[in-house]
Amino acid sequence: MLAGAAASATASGAADTSNGVSSSATASQAGARRSVIIDCDPGQDDAIAILFALGASERLDVRALTSVAGNVPLDLTERNARIVRDWAGRTHSLPVYAGCPRPLARDLITAANVHGKTGLEGVPLHEPLAPLAPQHAVAFLIDTLRTAPPRGVTLCALGPLTNLATALTEAPEIRNGIREIVLMGGAFFERGNITPAAEFNIYVDPQAAQIVFASGVPIVVLPRDVAVKAPITPARIAPIRALGNCCGAMAADIMAAEVAYQKGRRGIESAPMYDPCATGYLIEPSLFKGREVNVMIETVGEWTLGETVVDWSGHSGRKPNATWITEVDADGFYAALRARLATLP
Repeated sequence: MLAGAAASATASGAADTSNGVSSSATASQAGARRSVIIDCDPGQDDAIAILFALGASERLDVRALTSVAGNVPLDLTERNARIVRDWAGRTHSLPVYAGCPRPLARDLITAANVHGKTGLEGVPLHEPLAPLAPQHAVAFLIDTLRTAPPRGVTLCALGPLTNLATALTEAPEIRNGIREIVLMGGAFFERGNITPAAEFNIYVDPQAAQIVFASGVPIVVLPRDVAVKAPITPARIAPIRALGNCCGAMAADIMAAEVAYQKGRRGIESAPMYDPCATGYLIEPSLFKGREVNVMIETVGEWTLGETVVDWSGHSGRKPNATWITEVDADGFYAALRARLATLP
């Protein structure tokens, strides 16, 4: 429940929390260190999001990376996750688990046209310095969450929700160990980036997304609506490049590649900042504002498959099941990103 939400809940059932952040976020601000598992499909923006989180060790205890097929196939997402942990100097202290190689009920659709064939367009890639952890990502999630303290672990989901949905389906009791799921996905006001209606992460596996949103676990959504309000620009890349460290250079090069893609595609020198908004919310929640709403996922629509149907007015009569973030302090976000990247090699 967002701060002040109970007092401002409207008769429609959607709570206006535009001046608040979640109670768990407030705890983070007070100095509590979150235990976090990052589920990801690196992906350029995933790489920056992971570095952002690893640079905030005073706020986040990142216990593992779990990879899923999404931006590129699984053999590349798990490889890229291991490369990113090498950049951050976490080769032997941060396990990477490979998860589901395809969506629950449909063929995999990737974004290799955006992220490049490797998934990390714009930077040189080395052979990962350590292997994968031997366990399947879903088994790891189930084992970890079963033994976690009540509401002990935050799941930060940066890709399709296949791993999380599979774990929740196979072992529903793991919900007790989840503090909340903070995810990048969905779109409403800005609409889709893969179809007119759907955002990529949700579109790749809408069945998985619907399972997660129906799980009863507290969910915070960082949608495309927010990503476009914190755009990557040359002026925002320059201070990160000026850090002079490896991770700053890698992040700057990736951001420059994202801007170059948008310039070639749309003729503009800016790009949405997707996945890092999710880790940014975990690190500096005061930079974000949102509202409690009900979110359902379109799983059968001919033209709207993967659409996030957000009930702003309460017409459905369904109770809110997610906090939909609507605003971000973009300058504060980039200052926080630069500060955390500065702590890395």
